[in-house]
Amino acid sequence: MPVPVPRQRAIPAAESGQARAASPSGGGPLTEEAHRTATPATGANSTTLTLLLIEDDPAGSPIVPQLRDSAGKPIRVRTARNLTEAERLLTDDVHCILLDLAMAAPGGTGDGDGDELAVLRHILRLAPRHAVLALTASSDAERGAEAVRVGAQDYLFRDELDGRLLSRAIRYAVERKRSDIAERKLAEGRLRAQENRRLERGLLPTPLLEGSPLRFAARYRPGRSRALLGGDFYDCVRTPDGTVHAMIGDVCGHGPDEAALGVELRIAWRALTLAGLCGDELLGTLQEVLEHERGDEEIFATLCTVDIAPDSRRAGLCLAGHPSPLIARPGRAPRLLPYDNNGPALGLLPGARWPRMQVELGREWSLMLYTDGLIEGRVGGPDGERLGQDGMVEMISRQLSEGLRGEELLRAAVSEVRDLNGGELTDDVAVVLLDRVR
Repeated sequence: MPVPVPRQRAIPAAESGQARAASPSGGGPLTEEAHRTATPATGANSTTLTLLLIEDDPAGSPIVPQLRDSAGKPIRVRTARNLTEAERLLTDDVHCILLDLAMAAPGGTGDGDGDELAVLRHILRLAPRHAVLALTASSDAERGAEAVRVGAQDYLFRDELDGRLLSRAIRYAVERKRSDIAERKLAEGRLRAQENRRLERGLLPTPLLEGSPLRFAARYRPGRSRALLGGDFYDCVRTPDGTVHAMIGDVCGHGPDEAALGVELRIAWRALTLAGLCGDELLGTLQEVLEHERGDEEIFATLCTVDIAPDSRRAGLCLAGHPSPLIARPGRAPRLLPYDNNGPALGLLPGARWPRMQVELGREWSLMLYTDGLIEGRVGGPDGERLGQDGMVEMISRQLSEGLRGEELLRAAVSEVRDLNGGELTDDVAVVLLDRVR
């Protein structure tokens, strides 16, 4: 039998397992489920450390005198002679468990016969958030190392134990467990963030323009930090008759709820467009979708839709509280399309109507649809004036004269608006560009 080390002190009955330990709520012992969900106090520098010793040696406890934490405070010790007592004493104020690996595994632990670490595995399942130290004989270092591989924070030799060594091992185990938990939470957070990014990326539209002579480009920049999707949305599809339909919209706000509503509106727009709806009928149905899906009656969305005829020389335009598109033609200064018949934003007025305007495009042109995030940035920092539509038209005119086209034009436009603002834009930005070239 291993030589016992003198025990630290007489353990009170309530801590030694001779009396029934109460749960934090005073309603009896913690259940196994409560142990799984309880979070042990890990503030080693501000809370008295508590050690739960689990050993069945009737000759005495191996705990040595004067166990102290890093601040010099005594470390409180509880002793359990078996797993039943350990379960009662394993409350959420326990920081570390010292387990004697020489304990015999009782029946009913669920571990296979011949498993020398069955008790340790049971304790790890019972207390996944507690630091665990394994206690073994100096002649059985391999067993101690295996205990660490299974999940213990460290192992100690029973016959070489002293107060200073054990105190330091307890502090190390508690900090290492806290670090392991924090690292696992960080890894889980990163995984969730990656999954969210994949989900958001999958929700961005893929234009359906096969067979169309038009060129498509888009730029999207959400206003909320570390997100790929905001309240702005856009789409572009070609129907079997050769008409190209494009739209861009903006749900008020730019949080995750607004992003979800924007995706719903975009998907509804595509389905309705492919079903043959357009103009006032389409927008009226979208308003019904918004009214059913929004979480607050004050939520609304602006929208701009264009349907470009198969010959690409003319288009129908509907505006629901949205800025008018910009059109640029060779040899002419860029300008905004008419917006005199601009209807209300979706969700504001029941029974509203949205007139469809006929627009002549010409033989060669570029049509830019955008959300207000592009024009509401400041010029010269947070105290400057808004860029506005006039400022945007002037900026695009200059960039076109410099030979910028397509993706390059949109990238330069969004970048310049950000620079003029003196930093990141707080609102979502979406820009769509359709080009017809000979």
